[in-house]
Amino acid sequence: MFQRTIMRFLSGVGILLQVCDSDVKCRNDNGNEVDWLVAVCIFTYFHCQLDAYQILLLFLCIIRYILYKLPNLGNGGLSYLYMDDSTGGWQLSKETINSKSGTLANTLRPLLAFYEKKNEGFGYMLYNDQPPEPYAAPKSFGHSKGVVMLDRQTGVWLSHSTPKFPGYRSKVFWPDSGNANAQTFMCVTFSYNTFKEIGLQLKYIHAYSYDSDIPKTFHNELQCVAQRSCYPKKEPWFQVVTLTSLNKHNFHSFAKYTRFGDDLYSGLIVNSVRQPLFVKSWGKMRRPLPSNCSIPHHVLNVQQIQLPNTNPLSDTVDHSKWCVTPDGGWTCIADMNRENSQMGRGGGAICTNDVVVRKAFYALITQYESCKHEHHDSNSKHREL
Repeated sequence: MFQRTIMRFLSGVGILLQVCDSDVKCRNDNGNEVDWLVAVCIFTYFHCQLDAYQILLLFLCIIRYILYKLPNLGNGGLSYLYMDDSTGGWQLSKETINSKSGTLANTLRPLLAFYEKKNEGFGYMLYNDQPPEPYAAPKSFGHSKGVVMLDRQTGVWLSHSTPKFPGYRSKVFWPDSGNANAQTFMCVTFSYNTFKEIGLQLKYIHAYSYDSDIPKTFHNELQCVAQRSCYPKKEPWFQVVTLTSLNKHNFHSFAKYTRFGDDLYSGLIVNSVRQPLFVKSWGKMRRPLPSNCSIPHHVLNVQQIQLPNTNPLSDTVDHSKWCVTPDGGWTCIADMNRENSQMGRGGGAICTNDVVVRKAFYALITQYESCKHEHHDSNSKHREL
């Protein structure tokens, strides 16, 4: 048995070198090879017909990145900024967001290959409160968007803010409707076992799964979310957990169910980070929540940002949802807007305590909404940074 295992392992190495050739490399957004210890990799393996032993070798590569897609300001709306552990901040990608060789396409390649030919031991779930046609998500489900892909060794959780992404069982994964506004994406690789907890978080969020194929032998927690058949039935109506990535980075996942009945940021996240929060959410809301200074750590609405080498952007052209502390290292990529009706919907955030990431996001803020009792300017309720 041991001999056969060793032979299969060596065979796997041979196949990686011969069959997948130059495709099987850890690469950052610039296409450069990156050592797996740097904790960034683009998944490119499922088009290769490998068994579990051979796939295990490929999972030494780790995805951990953040994207910020720029809005359409007369240039098509397909450019994006990229950040991972190796960049030290934002970098403008040479690719477009819908490119077949861009970061999203490389990340989604296992899924796109699965559409053509199913691979045993691979599972996925796509969830979105604004799914692509022909689906429509009832308001009783969470305000949340994301992609889960995994096999028996590891997988990725891609949290984002883009309606109708990715397309339904189509190699055209990027919707044209996504071009207009700015959007954010955060992708992290976790071990297979961690997806039991991720499934529980998605249960609290009550994510609307519009497409999935989760093997029956995979975690029940993922299966019930994929089937839209489970939700919390007793208090507490929220859950906060620490998720450790494959490269031992800690991420904090916040999830609230419909019956939590409060704002994600001022009612949950700020109580854990215990610092003021600057929150960026969608600017076109019917009943937006004002900045909140009635609590020990204030929650302030970001109204304008400036991405590198661009003009200032209003929150009415930026559909991203994120928050950041002015000091320390906290940054969260979130699902929800600060809006009255969303206090009664499920949603969540994935947070990282990383000084470089925090500085990169905090530096974007150029204007926020002051609290009503503050008077920085007699003619304005806004404050510029």
